[in-house]
Amino acid sequence: QVDLVESGGGLVEPGGSLTLSCSAHGPISDIYTMSWYRQGLGNQRELVASHTGAGTLNYADSVKGRFTISKDAPKNTVYLQMNNLEPDDTAVYYCKVEGEMVVTATARADFVSWGQGTQVTVSS
Repeated sequence: QVDLVESGGGLVEPGGSLTLSCSAHGPISDIYTMSWYRQGLGNQRELVASHTGAGTLNYADSVKGRFTISKDAPKNTVYLQMNNLEPDDTAVYYCKVEGEMVVTATARADFVSWGQGTQVTVSS
């Protein structure tokens, strides 16, 4: 089992900044993709940004130029730097990690894990 621990949410004024972090813990042998999603009140969960193992970065159009995703591979940790925050960025932010885990000495299995979510509120 691979568990994710998120931190960094909070209340910030419009134009402010926050950094979210998400660390993966468990018998991980490889990580394919680390992503951030968000779900605002009454909305569906949407992809905010993703970072593949090959280094490809993808962003939702609504956050391009304001958010930056990065990762610390040895620590199995992904970050989301959010600048120039807007009220529409208010949501619960979830981390998602896809990879491969050790099952036995000779067996591996793919996994998909989600973080518990962290609230980001942008308001004056």
